[in-house]
Parts: sequence; C-alpha cells; structure tokens
Amino acid sequence: MDPFSGPGFGVEPPMFQVVKTIVIIGFVVVIIAFIVKAVGAAGKWSSNNATDPVTRPCKVVAKRSKVWGGSGDFSANTDYFITFEFEDRTRLELKIRNEQYGVIVEGDDGEVTYQGTRFKHFERKL
Repeated sequence: MDPFSGPGFGVEPPMFQVVKTIVIIGFVVVIIAFIVKAVGAAGKWSSNNATDPVTRPCKVVAKRSKVWGGSGDFSANTDYFITFEFEDRTRLELKIRNEQYGVIVEGDDGEVTYQGTRFKHFERKL
C-alpha cells in the first residue's frame, strides 16, 4: 500500500490555492507593468527622433536635482534638470547629464538646442 495515498494526499489545501493564485496574479501584474513602461519609453524615444532639433534663444531660470534609490547596499542615483525660459515667456524643463549641470548657471543667457524632450546643447552668450 502506498503511504501517500488516502485522505488528504493529492488534494491541495484551499489556502495553498489562494496563495498560488495571488503569486500568479502578482507575477502577471509585474510583467504587464514592465511591458507598459518599455512601450512608453520606446514611444518617447521614437517621438524624439521624429522631431527636428530646435535651437532657441533662452535664459536659464532654474536648476534642480532629483535623488532616488539608495537604500541598503544600493547606491543612490541623481537626475539633473534645467529650466529654460524663452523670449515669449514659455518655459521648458529638460533632463541633462551631470557634466552639463555643473557648467550651466542660473541666469545664463544663450541658446538651447533640444529635440523633443531630449537636451542636446546649451551655448552661453558672452
């Protein structure tokens, strides 16, 4: 006689089925979120590439940084942003690399070149 045959064997307890269902739903939600994020990033990249680069006279009116991550054994990351104001008083905030952030100062006048939401270059007027 098989010791694993009989009452209780071969049938999953109801709580195990609930936990298994929750884990599967969680996994599916994470996969869907990843796909949505990837499609959004690809759409933004494609949209930026489809636009022509624009160069406009401007003034640097604000700089900011955003620190994220950095708990436990993970290092923090910093994103850098500069807000440019144009002659018609409209403003545009662009994410830039840290090397550029350090050499552009609030109050600088110059010309910014951007492509969609992508910062390309800032040329300071002397």
